[in-house]
Amino acid sequence: MTPSWRKPAGALIMIASIFIWAVLIASLADTISGWPVGVQMAFYAFVGIVWIMPMKPLLLWMETGRWRV
Repeated sequence: MTPSWRKPAGALIMIASIFIWAVLIASLADTISGWPVGVQMAFYAFVGIVWIMPMKPLLLWMETGRWRV
């Protein structure tokens, strides 16, 4: 069985997307720092979970070669 190119490509896509997401959120730090602490916590908890959503189809593609079940 030959190794699939999808796994290394998917891993690189994941790393790149996490890096881009982190830079995007960090660029908002000046704006967010003016918010109340509770709102900041809720925002960072939300964006800390949201980045996982696009990873499910990517992981499926890495394993099966399809984007949907």
